[in-house]
Amino acid sequence: MACKVGRLVSKDTALFICDIQEKFRNMIQFFPGIVEVSSRLLKAAKILDLPVVVTEQYPKGLGNTVSEIGLADYPDIRPITKTQFSMMVPEVVDLLTKQHSNVKSVILVGIEAHVCVQGTCLNLLEKGLDVHVVVDGVSSRSNVDRMFALDRMKSAGAWLTTSESAILGLVGDASHPNFKQCQKLILNQPPDTGLSSLFSSRV
Repeated sequence: MACKVGRLVSKDTALFICDIQEKFRNMIQFFPGIVEVSSRLLKAAKILDLPVVVTEQYPKGLGNTVSEIGLADYPDIRPITKTQFSMMVPEVVDLLTKQHSNVKSVILVGIEAHVCVQGTCLNLLEKGLDVHVVVDGVSSRSNVDRMFALDRMKSAGAWLTTSESAILGLVGDASHPNFKQCQKLILNQPPDTGLSSLFSSRV
């Protein structure tokens, strides 16, 4: 039996962006960095023609997705409103079941790590999909919540990865026709999203 290694393949991968909204701007640890990383992944997803799902938790109270993510550049992406603590609302389930039934892997970014990101991750795993949680693209108000959410998701079977690893994993080869475009997204070092202090605290 072949070993399951969680390899990303662009033709059967989707990007999920969870609840990166205005009201969270001054509450979430390393929020600007999380936004920048998520925006990079969005650009990569569009270059590589990946399905993109964006949700907003109760936007009437929490506001819409922050403009820095760059949704305005992609009018085909319509954020899906929700109140449950998972992106897997009926509309998203329908998208995966009908419109994007080929999807086997989901790259997941957003907030909060211990609530809606974790809930989404567990739901996706239950449906048999591989979930790649981008550790520099998820956060919470508390780094303790963030740390234990990452542990929880990993223990449940998710793959923890970084934005650069995910982007290059999707491309797979420097001869890929879109390699140069994706390479431009990672030429600059990714922003500090507090991972060094987060993981050094466990040593």
